[in-house]
Amino acid sequence: MTSMDTLLDQKKIPLKGFLDVVMLHAFKNNAQIAIWRKPKENKIELIVDTEERPSYVDPEIESLPSGYILHPFRDDTGKKVLFIRAETYYTIELDHVEVPVADEDMYQTWVADHRDMPNKIRAAWRKGQSNQQEPIPPTTSQSTFLQTVRNALASIQNGTLFKVVPARVKVQELDPDFDIAETFLRLCHAYPNGFVNFFHIPEIGTWIGASPEVLIKTTQNSFYTMALAGTQKAFGENPLKNAAWTQKEIEEQALVSRYIVNCFKKIRLREYDEIGPKTSIAGPLLHLKSEFKVDMKATNFPQLGTVMLDLLHPTSAVCGMPREAALAFLAREEVFDRAFYAGYLGPVNIRKETAIFVNLRCARLLGDRAILYAGAGITEDSVPEKEWEETELKCDIVGKFLQKQPAP
Repeated sequence: MTSMDTLLDQKKIPLKGFLDVVMLHAFKNNAQIAIWRKPKENKIELIVDTEERPSYVDPEIESLPSGYILHPFRDDTGKKVLFIRAETYYTIELDHVEVPVADEDMYQTWVADHRDMPNKIRAAWRKGQSNQQEPIPPTTSQSTFLQTVRNALASIQNGTLFKVVPARVKVQELDPDFDIAETFLRLCHAYPNGFVNFFHIPEIGTWIGASPEVLIKTTQNSFYTMALAGTQKAFGENPLKNAAWTQKEIEEQALVSRYIVNCFKKIRLREYDEIGPKTSIAGPLLHLKSEFKVDMKATNFPQLGTVMLDLLHPTSAVCGMPREAALAFLAREEVFDRAFYAGYLGPVNIRKETAIFVNLRCARLLGDRAILYAGAGITEDSVPEKEWEETELKCDIVGKFLQKQPAP
């Protein structure tokens, strides 16, 4: 692996220019690339894998090399996960105006092409998408989604479900001048508490997002997960103080917390710390969050990350309860493929840390359009029209950054 920390302070290019050059090289060479900024951190991390074909591995995270894993919502790979190797790795401070570059070829690419870089990147990226023939799903209509919510409420009332999380899609045109690096950096600044991420795998797809939800996080001796559910719009100068949660939202979040505790019970893990629930801010939205921490050394459970990853996904926050009944309901009601929406993704064993997130507040980039995804947790107290409004807010989290920006 190569680290920016070890690069000699030689020639420099702007931070955005550095991201542009790395992406242009990756797209031109049909390489795989992942870029991310972890919540509350001030550094961008980036890996490139020159292998053109997708790689699938067993999700035994403790034994994997450094890289980035991805898994769709539904398990159609026989318990395998996509894996991008950290063949080349960079870490860059987000507030660096310029980045030192030791690679002469990268520097010369920027010198020659920086004035037309966004156009060249779009052209190389779209050329690499030419072999992807997946149809773009139609935007979910309001009437269709409202009927799905009503069907969910009927299933809850007859006792088939306690909770279910139907999703919808919204297709919008990309800004003709769409700039991937610029969009990524704007998301970083807009959502400091989110996992801002971008990945591109030839034959698989290109996605961008800003997820608020950790699925699992492990360091050498610690394990962490969270229960995040309940949504309301943030307002006022101090949104955290203005939050007022209804019984519906409190119960929705409690279901997710109980789901995590039940996973601990399945593996007879009793020594954990639970903190919350507390109000958490994610851009323009508020959620209820409980945190769970485990000392893996004290519990003598070094494989806890792999075990909990298998038990947790898909959580009740993106699927429902009971799980199998909720999955069956979603298979009947959703006429589109969620793909990586509500799946999971994140860096593995990079600098002795693994951080895997639920893929929420995300969009798939396909040609000149973006496919936005959003879901809403339905419980017995849900109001269909309010659930629609919630999904509109969630689509806008990333969607507003993909459209043409109004002139100042």
